[in-house]
Amino acid sequence: MNAMRISQLAERTRVPATTLRFYETSGLLPADRTTSGYRVYGEDAVERLAFIGAAKHLGLPLAEIAELLGVWESGTCREVKADLRPRLVAGVAAAEERAAELAAFTATLRSTLEHIDALPDRTGRCDPQCGFLAPAKSSTGPPAASRPSPGPVDIALSPSRRASGEEVERWRTAPAACSLTGEQTAQRATAWRQALTGARRRPIPEGLCLTLPVSRVAAVAELAAAEQGCCPFFDFRLHLDGPDLHLEVRAPPEGADLLTELFTDVA
Repeated sequence: MNAMRISQLAERTRVPATTLRFYETSGLLPADRTTSGYRVYGEDAVERLAFIGAAKHLGLPLAEIAELLGVWESGTCREVKADLRPRLVAGVAAAEERAAELAAFTATLRSTLEHIDALPDRTGRCDPQCGFLAPAKSSTGPPAASRPSPGPVDIALSPSRRASGEEVERWRTAPAACSLTGEQTAQRATAWRQALTGARRRPIPEGLCLTLPVSRVAAVAELAAAEQGCCPFFDFRLHLDGPDLHLEVRAPPEGADLLTELFTDVA
């Protein structure tokens, strides 16, 4: 068997060495040791990493990937399919829920844009009298005068944070690793830097709040949704408040370094 050092495996699979070490401590990728204590891997590690990567792209948490790996190692293809199917059904339901939330949020933005475009320009300060805070007209539902004035809009992209206390606690302590590698990682980081240029940042419990012009909401929401495909441990909250968009990003303790890399060191 040809043994590979961790640097060789990282180069061949384009999975960072830090992620390989993390997978080992999480029980996903066992490694042998040389007499000098260096990690060495066999050819089976390449196939194993491909399986882990495929599972992560499906949004499966590492705990479930570990369970699925056990079936993959000792079971048949039929058994892997039987184990994977209910996990995918649950993932589809969660993705559809998030898609519905994003669709509703998009509809709110479009309605608000139509509303402000229809308002007359005024040379004075913007205040409730100018109509910006008045509800937008709609072809359905009660007349505008009978509906409550709209307040700030919130959207959460992380179902785990809306779940039970036990599930939230699992989110806090869950292992975290990104399934993107190599050029994909660099491209995603560049996209975040461009979207968050000039953002005002302030720390919040377990994360960071970035304040941006509301005009960037579409780009930020799209990036946040894509980020959860490779890093489902991130918690994103978008708070639309007048001219400002407040993006709250949280991560469990083991994802703090990646949160800092992506969202703190932006220009």
